[in-house]
Formats: sequence, structure tokens, C-alpha cells
Amino acid sequence: MGQNVDPSGQLDMQQLLAAAQQMQSQLMTAQQELAETEVEGSAGGGLVTVVVNGQGELVDVTISAAAIDPADLEESAQTIADLVLAAVRDAYDAASDLQQEKMGPFAAGIGGAGEAGLPGFPGLPGAGGPPDEPAGPAGP
Repeated sequence: MGQNVDPSGQLDMQQLLAAAQQMQSQLMTAQQELAETEVEGSAGGGLVTVVVNGQGELVDVTISAAAIDPADLEESAQTIADLVLAAVRDAYDAASDLQQEKMGPFAAGIGGAGEAGLPGFPGLPGAGGPPDEPAGPAGP
């Protein structure tokens, strides 16, 4: 942590700004990767599949003809509605896992910085030590 403080005890603002710019660039890259990644959810053994992107936007819904019983359209409609809901929840779970994978390090870094009081200290990706490294004593 000493590399971020000059001999007078002041933060090196250039290093702090460089760390913030690096974090912003990494965050933008992660957000772009999320927007471009698609995950699938399914229900009913594949009778209904849905696709959402990494940002949680519904992209596609596919319903198999086998999900429709022409002899009982009302029951089929309810079954399909339930299957679509289950498939969407499955896809959202997968998207949530993907978001955690891509964005989790940023949330951990911000939490770690909260202990230190400023970004650019250990816990931020590429701006110090590992995320689980203690920030040091918080006392005076």
C-alpha cells in the first residue's frame, strides 16, 4: 500500500487515477462481454427453451410442438405458460451466475476499497494485492 502514498503522507493522485481508469476499462470490457454472451434455460425436458443474454434480456423463446395437446388446448396453454416461466427462471439463474463471474471481482474490489476508504488499494482487480488480502489497520 506504501506505493500509493508519497513521503508527506498524501495519496499519489496519478496512481489513483491510473488505477481508476484501469478499473473502468476492465468494467466496460466485462459489460461488453455480458452483452455479447447468451445463456439458455429449459424446462419440461426441453419442451421449452429460452435464451437470455448476460445482461438478463430475453432474446429467444422456443416451444416444441410436442408441448401442445390438440385435444386439450386450455390445459396445453397453462402447461406451456408454466414451462415458459420455469425456463425463463432457469435462464435467469444462468445469467446471474455469469454476471457474478464477470462482475463479482468489481463488487469485491469496491467492498475491499470501502475498508481502505479509497479505490486503487488491494482488493481492486489489477490495482494491488489479491481481493482477500486485508486492507490493513483502520486505526489512526
